[in-house]
Amino acid sequence: MNFNLIEEQQMLQDSLRRFLSNEYTFEKRGKIIESAKGLDAATWQAFAEMGLLGFTFPEEHDGLGGDAVDTMLVMETFGRALVVEPYLATVVLGGGLIRDAGTSEQKAAILPKITAGEHFMAFAHSEPGARYNQSLVSTSADKDGDGYVLNGKKTAVLHGAQANQLIVSARTGGKISAESGISLFLVDAGVEGLKIDDFATHDGQRTAELTLNNVRVTADALIGEAGAALPLIEKATDLAIAALCAEAVGAMEALNAATLEYLKTRKQFGVPIGKFQVLQHRMADMFVATEEAKSMAILAASEADSNNRESRRRAVSMAKTMVGQCARKVGQSAVQLHGGMGVTEEMFAAHLFKRLTMINLQFGDASYHLGLVSDQLLEGAA
Repeated sequence: MNFNLIEEQQMLQDSLRRFLSNEYTFEKRGKIIESAKGLDAATWQAFAEMGLLGFTFPEEHDGLGGDAVDTMLVMETFGRALVVEPYLATVVLGGGLIRDAGTSEQKAAILPKITAGEHFMAFAHSEPGARYNQSLVSTSADKDGDGYVLNGKKTAVLHGAQANQLIVSARTGGKISAESGISLFLVDAGVEGLKIDDFATHDGQRTAELTLNNVRVTADALIGEAGAALPLIEKATDLAIAALCAEAVGAMEALNAATLEYLKTRKQFGVPIGKFQVLQHRMADMFVATEEAKSMAILAASEADSNNRESRRRAVSMAKTMVGQCARKVGQSAVQLHGGMGVTEEMFAAHLFKRLTMINLQFGDASYHLGLVSDQLLEGAA
């Protein structure tokens, strides 16, 4: 397999790296995190002008027609700079679901606005107690005339409070954990009966808890076929996992660079500690782990667009397992090599470690996905 980037992809990644290096400094990121909304409108608009927000949308909706590999390039670069803007929530999850399952009217109304940087979205699917079980949905959607009435709670909604619209999963039929009977609905952020509680996470991102109390939506708020949303949710989640794997690789590369620079400048016994062979060996192990993670992130990106559920989910789970294990190894080694400085708020390395820790937990940690891969292999053997 050829892992080399084509010229256009390399140019995009290089220009994005230069922009983030010049305009998205560690100090600026800190101010964004402390702001009320947790994002920077000027930065988001710059992403729109670069074409990043419509990268994977169809050309007829002002997009560029890209795929998961293009998303990988963007997310890997974002990982290097620890970008906190809601690209994953708005473009990969929200926009991706509209692109893949929305009606022509929904696509025409939403995708161009996302591309232009005028619209934020969030995907509200996880519920208290569900952990990583994607079919466990207790939020209800009862028919009411030509529309639906939604009731329930959602948790860990990425950038839920920053969204103009949310895509909410709810049951139109079936038991609480049944794979059938789950539907997706577009819900406006300001609709009556919707309560959104915003939280800052320890890695600088934002998440929210949603309470839906008799939230009414019209029939045209339904995304895709009623009761058949689970395959759409699984694919959207797989695309998000592939994107997170790429972001983790970028964060690991940045963490390696920061740690190597620290070893060159921190002195002990009159010499840089990077002169000590044992620390050189540890640094080499970190670079090897990052390369292993990168190869698996490429695998995930190459399979994430596939409609073959089994092969896609296997590749994505293998990638999430390996990337999670490598991220933990690189992160913990970097903190140890930095000493006590490695966990202070003033050090970029500490923030990279926090983000890697959170990425490992999102959409299933390494242990969970290792179990999924093992189950698939056992089923195949049987």
